[in-house]
Amino acid sequence: MKIDAHQHFWRYNEREYGWMGPGMETLKRDHLPCDLAPLLERAGINGTVAVQARQCAEETEFLLGLADEYSLIKGVVGWVDLRSPRVEVQLEQMCYHPKLRGVRHVVHDEPDERFMMREDFVHGIGRLRRYGLTYDLLLFPKHLPAACELVSRYSEQVFVLDHIAKPFIRDGLAEPWASDIRKLASFENVSCKISGMVTEADWKTWKTEDFRPYMDVVLEAFGAERLMVGSDWPVCTVAGRYEEVMEIAGYYISRLSADEQNAIWADNAVKIYGLLI
Repeated sequence: MKIDAHQHFWRYNEREYGWMGPGMETLKRDHLPCDLAPLLERAGINGTVAVQARQCAEETEFLLGLADEYSLIKGVVGWVDLRSPRVEVQLEQMCYHPKLRGVRHVVHDEPDERFMMREDFVHGIGRLRRYGLTYDLLLFPKHLPAACELVSRYSEQVFVLDHIAKPFIRDGLAEPWASDIRKLASFENVSCKISGMVTEADWKTWKTEDFRPYMDVVLEAFGAERLMVGSDWPVCTVAGRYEEVMEIAGYYISRLSADEQNAIWADNAVKIYGLLI
């Protein structure tokens, strides 16, 4: 079994997807399960985790509705307003659905580098474990120190780092990202997705070997038991075809044992997110 642990769906409109800038014209259309399904089949992928792309409650309902309709969606990482004093009411309303497995906030777009440590946000994070929900960390390297503080504060909460925290692959830079990744990985309640790398490289000229030093760091830091593979489709398509993107991690982990490969491709996602397979 293989799980794509990170991808998105949307019905495009300019107002809600204004982050799609120059060079992202191919993203400016609907991207739905019917578009992804043939790509999964060709790549031998058995299911996905659909992740929020909008900061509104309607996004979660949209993704859960798709999950009801398409069996390829094994889990959903949605959005709730973690800063709201009514966050538990929101969670109660959404947790009716067995495929809601986590939530995420687009922290890397917040102007405050320490947004994660705001008291209202921290309070919301503290409510997630009661509902069996993970929290996906969407960060730039500069946010990693605050992330370490957050995950240490809630040692029983499950956290998942998206896109290996978007290191500066285009510039070939590793530090201080690598040191901060190792510190974050020292907290055993954090796992990591090998995803979102091609968009941090040169979109036109990247080579598979560009990513090896960064995958070396996360494999050493998290071990095979806390890594997952995600495509970041359709965002990844600005820099590569679906099969190409998935082959980056697939080729890299092919040197590992069969058990380690199975863990990274599927078993970890099933366990960490509690997917219904």
